[in-house]
Amino acid sequence: MSLYDALADLPLVIEGTGRERNARDTSSDFERVTTTFSLHGRGLAGRGEDVTYDADEHDALDTDFADLEGEWTFDGFSAHLATRDLFPDTDPEREDFRHYRRWALESAALDLALKQSKTSLSDVLERETSPVRFVASTRLPEGDTSRVERFLDVDETLEFKLDPTDEWTEDTFRTLEETTAVRVLDLKGYYEGTDVDQEPDLDLYERVFDVPGAVVEDPAVTEETRSLVKANRGRVSWDAPVTGLDSIDELPFEPAWLNVKPSRFGSVQSLLDTVEWALENDVELYGGGQFELDVGRTHVQLLAALFYPDGPNDVAPPMYNDPSIPEHLPPSPLSAPANTRGLEWG
Repeated sequence: MSLYDALADLPLVIEGTGRERNARDTSSDFERVTTTFSLHGRGLAGRGEDVTYDADEHDALDTDFADLEGEWTFDGFSAHLATRDLFPDTDPEREDFRHYRRWALESAALDLALKQSKTSLSDVLERETSPVRFVASTRLPEGDTSRVERFLDVDETLEFKLDPTDEWTEDTFRTLEETTAVRVLDLKGYYEGTDVDQEPDLDLYERVFDVPGAVVEDPAVTEETRSLVKANRGRVSWDAPVTGLDSIDELPFEPAWLNVKPSRFGSVQSLLDTVEWALENDVELYGGGQFELDVGRTHVQLLAALFYPDGPNDVAPPMYNDPSIPEHLPPSPLSAPANTRGLEWG
């Protein structure tokens, strides 16, 4: 039985829906806005978080999704969502936002279905949670490493996922190499139309691959960079292009590493089928975050605890994304309290 098959026939009763807007300033100099969807039935509630990046998309939503009410199997509910326009009030600025909203509603439905069956994701999949290793993810404007240094002043054992840019200098790289704490360098070579796009640059790529032991995420494979990237394929990870099994076939070469961001997959089946394929093919996995502000963060932490707890997971507690670094931070790894109810962890 596949991982998804274990969930597909869970009964689900939805008697009402709701949503709540979340907002928080971040270290990347923008206000993060998300929406938490709740699905209610039989005195219980399931919750999931829409991590669509454009605040206007959240504010424009004026639909109660009453058609989701009724009696379903979880698989039947998922099939219905696949036919449903989840942006009925305005077309999304980016098509991947449709996946983000679908994931929010599917994760809420799965949370509710598990609770109504008096069980948990851990129990149904017959997997135990483990402590979750995590990294601090941050950008370094103009190559300034002071934020990394302040983090290390608070916790000298902390590890990092960073986004190199053409603003990084030799001093930037030298300082980071001296910390020996960089685990992932994200080149964002597949982002388009965002504030964090990074054009491929061979000089930058060569310097990034020189950082010892760091996994290099999403390098653009162009005529100029192809030889370098393929020569280091064992250290290359993919994130933005990965939305399901079909997308893996379209990668430049079979992956050694994958960054698993559940919202990118849209459906629970697409996520679990991809995770299962990776586990069967010895592909290294680690979890990715999307600046979640609510239950979405604990959901990505739970998945990491169940499937890839030892990876360089970008699933740190939300305070790691605050503009100011607190004097005290929860250390890595996160403890592993049991998942005994729905998608709740702790």
